[in-house]
Amino acid sequence: MPPRSVAAVVLAAGASTRMGRNKLLLDLGGETMVRRVVRAAAGAGVDQVLVVLGHEEPLVRAEVAGLACTLVVNPDHAQGAATSVRTAVGHVAATAHAIVVVLADMPLVTADMIATVVARYRETAAPLVLSYYGAVQAPPTLFDRALFDELLAISGERGAKEVVRRHEPEAVVVHWPESARRDVDLPADYEGVRSDLGKA
Repeated sequence: MPPRSVAAVVLAAGASTRMGRNKLLLDLGGETMVRRVVRAAAGAGVDQVLVVLGHEEPLVRAEVAGLACTLVVNPDHAQGAATSVRTAVGHVAATAHAIVVVLADMPLVTADMIATVVARYRETAAPLVLSYYGAVQAPPTLFDRALFDELLAISGERGAKEVVRRHEPEAVVVHWPESARRDVDLPADYEGVRSDLGKA
């Protein structure tokens, strides 16, 4: 039996309102944050990479040029992250057995981390593979196609988290260092990630 097809979905449509400028275009080690995250997804051994764009779409599109990914625009991105998940599921439902959701503002998530989540899915066929950083659950999160209908019904900012909550008893869990969970919302977050990368 061939391995189950997995699409990595990079959510890159948000407006970065707390940062005050588009955080995905900030420089991290000579490349923008969004390019770093999409490059990690493309290096994870998935079958396809889908990047969901929205806010400042032309600028973000230019930053991922040349990477092995498909770009889709979420026209409803201002209504919350759930709309980007629904956009992604709608694009890959016919071809993917599962999606692994990655956030474009979590630049310390590596290709190896995403690949490990995908490998656990292919080993177990679990409907859900969750990443935990200490006691905190955060992406990359993998959803089997059995959950696609539920993902298509979500709304708001917490929508996918409700699907996770419902199905967590069936999930396989992968553990990562708490330090890898850094997301970039505020200028201080950005400086912290730059400092972490400088020490790596």
